[in-house]
Formats: sequence, C-alpha cells, structure tokens
Amino acid sequence: MTNLDITSGSRFGMESTPSSILMRFGKRELFICRDFYKRLYRSNPVLECNAGIQAGHLEILLFRKWLVVMSKAH
Repeated sequence: MTNLDITSGSRFGMESTPSSILMRFGKRELFICRDFYKRLYRSNPVLECNAGIQAGHLEILLFRKWLVVMSKAH
C-alpha cells in the first residue's frame, strides 16, 4: 500500500521547499523535492548519488534540480 503526501514538513531538513512529495512503500520512504542547496563542488549533470544526512538515507540528485531521498520509514 502506498501513501502519497504533499507536504513541506521538516523531516528531511527541507523546510524552505514550497512543495514536496513523500511516498511510503511499506517500510521504505521516498521523498522528492526541488534542490535549493548551493553545492560547493561541481556535481554530475545527470545523476549524483551520495549518503544522506542520517544513517540509512540515500540522496540522489537528478539533473542538478531534483533531490530524491530514500530512507527507512519510522
């Protein structure tokens, strides 16, 4: 079962995003939002992948605009 929430909550530290999508797939969550973070390094133009802000999080930056965070649901 999938829950779809349009939210601007602070769960992933994205308080300033006007709209975001949080989807839950059983024990996993997928959070999608626009990326407004100013990166101090040159990121890959198509796909950038790194560890998230907490243990168990995976951040994927798509086309330098969209941030996808995969994590374990709490």
